[in-house]
Amino acid sequence: METKKQGWEIVKLGNVLNHRKGFIQIDDLEKYKLCRVQTSARGIVLRSEVFGSEIRTKKQQVCKAGDFLVAEIDAKMGGYGIVPEDLEGAIVSSHYFLYDIIEDKLDKTYLELFTQTPRFFEQVKAEGSTNYAAIRPSHVLTYEIPLPPLSEQQRIAGRLAALKGKIDAVRVLRGEQEKEMKGLLLMQYQRIIEGAEWKPLKEVAPLMRRKVDLQPNTVYSEIGVRSFGKGIFEKPSFNSDELSWEKPNWIKEGDLLMSNIKAWEGAVAAVGKEHDGKVGSHRYLSFAPHPEISSAKFLAFYFLTEVGNLKLSETSPGSADRNRTLNTKIILNTLVPVPDLELQKEFLQLQTKMEALKSAQVGQLSALEGLFPGVLEQAFRGEW
Repeated sequence: METKKQGWEIVKLGNVLNHRKGFIQIDDLEKYKLCRVQTSARGIVLRSEVFGSEIRTKKQQVCKAGDFLVAEIDAKMGGYGIVPEDLEGAIVSSHYFLYDIIEDKLDKTYLELFTQTPRFFEQVKAEGSTNYAAIRPSHVLTYEIPLPPLSEQQRIAGRLAALKGKIDAVRVLRGEQEKEMKGLLLMQYQRIIEGAEWKPLKEVAPLMRRKVDLQPNTVYSEIGVRSFGKGIFEKPSFNSDELSWEKPNWIKEGDLLMSNIKAWEGAVAAVGKEHDGKVGSHRYLSFAPHPEISSAKFLAFYFLTEVGNLKLSETSPGSADRNRTLNTKIILNTLVPVPDLELQKEFLQLQTKMEALKSAQVGQLSALEGLFPGVLEQAFRGEW
């Protein structure tokens, strides 16, 4: 590890951290906070609060706010961070390592920010055998960190924290704007379906089964639908000679596509041009809306509303995921709103505009977040 800033030391963490060992006996009648270490250096959060009687292992470690906490197994995936104030006194098992920070040598925010850099992560990742995921407490103490004087650490940490705070504020604002747009879109939707005619789905968008006549040694592109309204995704392509499931179906642009086992949790989407001509397994149902009546995008919006999702849940009996298969006969007879086609088109235009706005906002936020790692690198090279 190198730094361009003169006067900065490169030290091992063992010079600025102390590994703290010690366990308490869990009292069945007391309530305890349990920590969860997030991967990708995203910090420490509360997992749950439980009584001691619910904790199987009766010897646990106690965290202090400001501790550096490392997960034995998840460290190589960025499972480490500084214990926040609200987790003072939380407990962790022996599969976590706790380190006191020597505060007259190392600023905890400076350390926390440095652990988010590739320079730190690569040290953790390289430690130990490639076929053994866990690290040991002694490994952590060998990792190196650039160490300017404490006042300089605090200056750097302050500037970086302020920048990160601004990015976080933008992220919160984007989230609030997205909620407002969703609310506005739903209000507009409710307005146009008020007084609209309702028809069985089979009259609006009949079920289409376009069986694929598989050709020998031919590669096919497959798609699926994510739950919770998260749209269509591409699966790995497959060779027809290796196909083990039932014959797939052709998917066409303009289809309303549903998973017959996950429709109840929002696995519904409209097929766009980019997925025209792909195939879906027998687990996916394609409905082809009559263009003079409705569209897949409008119908998908309905089925992803609270009312529409309830209908899907009612037509997918069972409690376990594997038993919640969509009843095709019932869904085809389920009533869907069919307002005037021009009103539908106006609504979809509004939806398209909002999607474009959301996409632009996400892109702006991603660009802003993408700058931060570079700033971190500059800061810890003494260039910022």
